[in-house]
Amino acid sequence: MTARIIGRKLKQMSRIGTMATNSDSDLEGEVIRSFISLESLDPNIFRAPKENLWHPSRSRFIFGGQVVGQALVAACNTVSPDHLVHSLHCYFLRGGNSNWPILYHVDRTRDGETYASRSVKATQDGKAIFTMQSSFKTDEKQVYRYTMDMPKVKGPEEYLDANEILKMRLDEDGVSDQEKEHISRTLAEEIPLLIRPTEPESYYRIKTGKPERLLWMRANGNIGDDNKLHQCVAAYMSDFSLLGTALQPGGPNFETRFMTSLDHTLWFHNPFRVDEWMLYESFSPHAGNGKALVLGRVWKQDGTLAMSVAQEGVVRNTPVSKM
Repeated sequence: MTARIIGRKLKQMSRIGTMATNSDSDLEGEVIRSFISLESLDPNIFRAPKENLWHPSRSRFIFGGQVVGQALVAACNTVSPDHLVHSLHCYFLRGGNSNWPILYHVDRTRDGETYASRSVKATQDGKAIFTMQSSFKTDEKQVYRYTMDMPKVKGPEEYLDANEILKMRLDEDGVSDQEKEHISRTLAEEIPLLIRPTEPESYYRIKTGKPERLLWMRANGNIGDDNKLHQCVAAYMSDFSLLGTALQPGGPNFETRFMTSLDHTLWFHNPFRVDEWMLYESFSPHAGNGKALVLGRVWKQDGTLAMSVAQEGVVRNTPVSKM
């Protein structure tokens, strides 16, 4: 962790989450909290400072998962402590810009004993960039339960971190200067997540692969014991690598000219901790006409289904010309 990133700790933490303690893990946990934390301007209006907005090096816009996570933080701060989010449905209307703060406006649509609903609109420079509908629920015990089986895969300790794979790629023969420059920019970005793909060559499109992927993921740091905070960080994490699943069949034969999220949906099934390893399973049933659909499931290591995910996005690829 660099002093610059540590120094970006949120100046005014929201009610969700707690300040970090002295260990490195807690400091790293506070860094990821800073990516989704908001300032309260009004009981129903929250602000994300522009200093905390992340603009990935190869993207035109700020990271969409950050907007999802921040919007959920805003909504969570308007419901009772015993209401946890069970679903959210988002639309990305405009690309976010790191030159302006984001304002999150919460509409307290409904408050019931079991269910509560919230609508959130995010604006920048007076324009709407994102909307989200979210539903919250109190705990309810039921005898009847059913879930699919988790994919059979080796544990996270058997795979390399994404950054370690990229560093190894830099030392391989035949890597172009353009790819080396992209890898160097990626390694310079301090993302507070640990990602371990099970098939790195397909993940990085070194070769073609099926439109499905498995990767282990967790937050790099102690997030604390606030269940709502774990859900908000999971919303942030859920947008990582998702649309990339649809690019794998083309592999190195296609160059991505433009890719961005259109809509994003999450369903939360069982409690989890994002600072423990979870398996992110995703598959793309269709890509074409400039769009791709990707579905996903997030599993705890013990086989419990934590979340389900769906996303449609713009994907514009062109064939790589052969010299």
